[in-house]
Amino acid sequence: MPDANLVRRLDTTQVDFAAKLDALLAWNDEQNPEIEATVGAILRQVREGGDAALLSCTAQFDRWQPGSPAALEVSSEEQQAALQRIAPEYRAALERAAQRIRDYHQHQKVESWQYRDASGHLLGQQVRPLDRVGVYVPGGKAAYPSSVLMNVLPARVAGVPEVVLVAPSPDGVSNDLVLAAAAIAGVDRFLQVGGAQAVAALAYGTQSIPAVDKIVGPGNIYVATAKRMVFGRVGIDMIAGPSEILVVCDGGTDPHWVVMDLFSQAEHDEDAQALLISPDADYLDRVAAEIDRCLPEMARADIIRTSLRERGALIQVRDLDEAVQLINRIAPEHLELSVEDPQALLPAIRHAGAIFLGRDASEAMGDYCAGPNHVLPTAGTARFFSPLGVYDFQKRSSLIGPAPGAVADLARDAELLARGEGLEAHARSAACRIASE
Repeated sequence: MPDANLVRRLDTTQVDFAAKLDALLAWNDEQNPEIEATVGAILRQVREGGDAALLSCTAQFDRWQPGSPAALEVSSEEQQAALQRIAPEYRAALERAAQRIRDYHQHQKVESWQYRDASGHLLGQQVRPLDRVGVYVPGGKAAYPSSVLMNVLPARVAGVPEVVLVAPSPDGVSNDLVLAAAAIAGVDRFLQVGGAQAVAALAYGTQSIPAVDKIVGPGNIYVATAKRMVFGRVGIDMIAGPSEILVVCDGGTDPHWVVMDLFSQAEHDEDAQALLISPDADYLDRVAAEIDRCLPEMARADIIRTSLRERGALIQVRDLDEAVQLINRIAPEHLELSVEDPQALLPAIRHAGAIFLGRDASEAMGDYCAGPNHVLPTAGTARFFSPLGVYDFQKRSSLIGPAPGAVADLARDAELLARGEGLEAHARSAACRIASE
């Protein structure tokens, strides 16, 4: 039976529109004391107990008992065997996606540089890859081979010499597509461990697992909380919230296409957010009717229904200029510009994780195989975060080499500024160089 009230309708002409939009966008990411306590205990347990604690946590949370730390590891031979087992069409799709992802991320590489200023001083930046990174791949409600490719390949392009992948294996069963993706991406180690305990192992190291320099990859609230708590000891990519999509349509796209795009994010979980903005009220009516028609056909209909009811909306705007204002206000993770001339809107868009241009640009293409990374900022953080990329796996060191015979100029300024800050040793350190010339 159609549910006319499933997805709320908003209109920018409503006097209380701003308040309603704020309420809709609000995401309660406050730290849950119970989750904090649980995760904190797991982190301490693994930090202090090492491999033994990791095995215990795996038995408790993933419902299988590894006989030894070695049992947690999936060998490269096992990964290659999975690559041979999967259907040829899946292997071909994974390999094509991997190549597109590599090609795209090659454009992001930053090289070291140097120059000499007017006084002859050498200045520059040395760029080096991180030594070792950890990649977390979810494995609870679904398997995500795409996350393997999106997180591992940029690290490889950056030149990271060692990549350690962790993924939970509920009941001790690993997903062949995930193993195959790991083989294609080329991980150095694959460990069947998940949750906060996996984050702890990567951050602190155990007797058999080396500590990493940075942890990347999505996960549930326990994983996100663990990443937040170990940040500082290791780097992290971001704290990701529920998945989001914002579709802007001028009314010219097949409503079925737009509904499937909205469903593509709503099916992730009940907290995902799917929004449609259009200046065409009749078009919004058609989309609402198509939602009612298509929803019963979906395998994850209950999840989609909850997501749309709790956090979804169809929003009417005066025109596409006002739509752009809302885009920048919302700063969505995924933005589809399903309009006749998306390039005309692009210059005014400041905040979005990934922007899909035109009616044919499905968000799902970006999720899997287009090339750009699908690890994106959520919950409005596209205002200051960027997609995961090669730059996340590189670090930069400044280079400063005073020119012989021209040291005094730099040293005098440094001495003056140091004395102005009241730091005597700094001043004398600079002054020594003046005397040496």
